[in-house]
Amino acid sequence: MSVNRRIALAAILGVSALAANAAQAADLRVAAIVQSLDTEFNVLWANAAERHPLVQDGTIELTILDGRMDPFNQSNQFDTAINEGYDAIIFIPVDINAGNDPVARAMEAGVPVIGSNTLISDTDLYQSYISSNDVVAGEMLARSVIERLDGEGNVVIVEGMIGQSAQVQRLEGIQKVLAEYPGINVVETRTANWSRAEALTLVENWLISNGGNIQGVIAENDEMAIGALEAVKAYGLDPANVPVAGVDGITDALLAVQRGEMMSTLQDANALAQGAIDLAAAAAQGDSYEPRAEIWDVNGGSLEWGDGTEQQYSVPWVPVTADNVDELLALREGA
Repeated sequence: MSVNRRIALAAILGVSALAANAAQAADLRVAAIVQSLDTEFNVLWANAAERHPLVQDGTIELTILDGRMDPFNQSNQFDTAINEGYDAIIFIPVDINAGNDPVARAMEAGVPVIGSNTLISDTDLYQSYISSNDVVAGEMLARSVIERLDGEGNVVIVEGMIGQSAQVQRLEGIQKVLAEYPGINVVETRTANWSRAEALTLVENWLISNGGNIQGVIAENDEMAIGALEAVKAYGLDPANVPVAGVDGITDALLAVQRGEMMSTLQDANALAQGAIDLAAAAAQGDSYEPRAEIWDVNGGSLEWGDGTEQQYSVPWVPVTADNVDELLALREGA
């Protein structure tokens, strides 16, 4: 089944898609419970997971379920995955705390859970997890804007959905860097829920209420950064003079970097997704499993596999620059 068809099925039928796919023959069945399939990054993640060699050849049956940004919905999807006897679950939680209980239920039932991208607060509950350090992302975000301002000026912070690990940890990193720069004044901070449209409205209102006296925008993801950029331009300000930064490396952000209008840091959806598939298979099959994704050092990649039993695997961030943005866009087109 193609990724678009499988995602559409999961989005429409929710947990019942698990039962529908359970009849398919495969050596391993893995359920991936993601936050939402309404965001480009999660779709990039899902597409990358579907390209894993063992998913492509049918060895692993992968069912991708849309959590619809609802922790309760994700909890129900866990129960169905457990009851349907899936061999492993990959989890991208909506809420950093609400995700703990379903992971604990799965592990108690003998179904290993692999964390990917965003995380739960009690990471010890995972069999293993693969992520990028969001505190570091927050630090990179803040520094990219503050350095453009030479450490002086009014900035705003556009936060992600409150309670998600990326929001919590990226804010921590932002605040760590802000503490080093007394000349930076944070005039507004509020969530735009990872949404481009919400960020556009929010930053428009901030520019009006502050008389345009905002010199920089620190947005905790690229969708919100692009919304902020649109607001800055609509207000008549030059993006060259009002630095805007985001995280994820979605396509529109790469194009904006290419135009010199914003800054971004790429989160490697391919490594996060395909690495999670290998870790899920290793958890289900044991020590005999050999990873197939090209991200691992055993296959020519840079991420150390070891014996596949480490609890934490960290995927490095990739700052998007004028020097590498064309290459990153070309890779996106070929994915």
